Parts: sequence; C-alpha cells; structure tokens
Amino acid sequence: MSSSKTSPVKPPALRRGDTVGIVAPASNVKRDDLEEGAEALRCAGYRPFYFDSICDQDLYFAGSVERRTRELEAMFAREEVRAIVCARGGYGANYLLETLNFATIRKNPKIFVGYSDVSALLTYFFHAVGFVTFHGPMVAKDWPHDDGVDEDSWQAALGGSPAWELNLGAGSGASGLGDGSAEGVLYGGCLSILAASLGTPYEIETAGTILFLEDVGAKPYQIDRMLMQLKLAGKFEGVRGIVFGEMRDCVQTASVANQGYTLEGVVLRIVGELGVPVAYGVRSGHVTAGNITLPMGVRAQLTVRGGQVRLKILEAAVTP
Repeated sequence: MSSSKTSPVKPPALRRGDTVGIVAPASNVKRDDLEEGAEALRCAGYRPFYFDSICDQDLYFAGSVERRTRELEAMFAREEVRAIVCARGGYGANYLLETLNFATIRKNPKIFVGYSDVSALLTYFFHAVGFVTFHGPMVAKDWPHDDGVDEDSWQAALGGSPAWELNLGAGSGASGLGDGSAEGVLYGGCLSILAASLGTPYEIETAGTILFLEDVGAKPYQIDRMLMQLKLAGKFEGVRGIVFGEMRDCVQTASVANQGYTLEGVVLRIVGELGVPVAYGVRSGHVTAGNITLPMGVRAQLTVRGGQVRLKILEAAVTP
C-alpha cells in the first residue's frame, strides 16, 4: 500500500480532561442519543464538544455536504480539540471525499474515530493524509450503553501503549478459521463501504495488510458477493492475514438454525485458499457489546492456531 512507503503520522495521545470533538459526517443524529453519548464521555473524564448544527437534517444526511465538511474541517483546525469521534455512521461520508480540504487536515493530525460508513474516511485519511486512524466506538451508538465500549482497547490505542494485545480469549467471540501467523499493517473497516470504493479515486489499498472486514445485516450471499468483488479486483493479493468482525445479523433468515450453513463456511470458500491466517468474530464496529478500538495504519501480528486467535498491536498508535 502506498502509505507503507513512509511511516504514517501518529496523532497526539488522548488524556483525561482533553476535549473530544463530536462530528456527524454521514447520517442525521438524534439529539437524545447524542446527549447521552456526550454525557458518557464526560463521565469517562473527557470534555465533549459539538456544534449546534450537528443535528441538522437533509434527507437522511446530517445536514448538507457543506455543513458536514465545515464541521469536520473546523474540528481539525480547533487547537483545543484533541480527538474527533463520530456520532454515528449510516450513509453519506463518501460525499465529503470530494469536498474536504485535505491540506487543513494534514496540518492538524488528530485522533479520528468511527466505523460503518465512516470507513470511507478512515481508509482515505490513511492514504491521502498519511495518518493513523481508529476503527472504534461512536458517540451516539456505543457510548450511551454501559457495555458499549471496550475500555481496555480504547485506552491502549488512544493513550499510547507501545505494544499491546487484544483480549480474544474465552468469551470474546473470536475464533480461528485458518491457521498461521503473519505481520502487516492493520487496515480495513466495513466490508460494504470498502467494496464500494473500488473503481473510484478513493479505492482501498490492501497489499501488505492484516485486513479487517466487518458488516451488519447483510445476507450471506451478499457477503459472498462483496468478498468475490474484492477478490476479482485483486484486493486479496499481498494480504498477509484477514480478521472478520462479529458480522452481526449477517444471516439469511431470522434463525441461524434454519439457514443450513454458517457464514464462516461461506467466507472460507473465498479466503480459505489464500494461505494466510484467518480470524473471525473480533468485536469492532457493528457489535452487540464491548466495541473494540482498532488502530488502522500500525503494524500488527495475527496468530491463529487450533481455533485460538491472538492479535497483537506492535507499536504505539499515537505520540505522547
């Protein structure tokens, strides 16, 4: 991947008492959910800040493209804002790729956190701006819930732990689908958004990565189709390992028992022949609980043995 030619920029670490800017780059936000999430951030020791316009609505978007662009640029430009966390995903972040002033963003590297539709920004910020981004809990979706955020990974990723390992033991939901061990740059996001980037100037670059893929509410044949699209586009060439998310509600019917096959079996038909370690069920993004923060753009090691999974982050994702 192009950004691997030079070391990515690591934003400054987040500390208790720091200001966290909240943005809505995609779908419209319900004020009650926003305020609940902001209060949870406040209770965690941070100072949440957002513009009044964040609850604007234009069709299914959080206001106009111009409003969303100005909001995000302003958060990067404001000196007191130490981290930027998205309120929610939905749809619409791709509109900003053509309108953002990347020079402004490049001058002010900051922690940027989100998932789902925000994957379009996470991946392109890494390529075009050259800094580490974070696939993790969002303000109106995860922070309002008592068990919504995996605090250990949040602190390790945003606080600057030099090397750390995700807790993927018993009860984590993670399992191994293909044995092996590999190192690479951790990278990825929501599968449907990554697949939608193909053929655009903002296309994902996957060579040399531990590729993370997750989604929600997609039927197995739709997951199959998107994985095949990545395969036919050459996006599995040079990938060193693959980690799937929880894949919440990705079933053909309301009951998995009635489906007759597993999603794990479906994905292995496509990625099982790659000869790389494959893990499944790492809870980051669309999850039932405990949203894990994954730093995108740093070196990681994936080891899968006999169904057991170890994912180590090999370097700090932020600067002190």
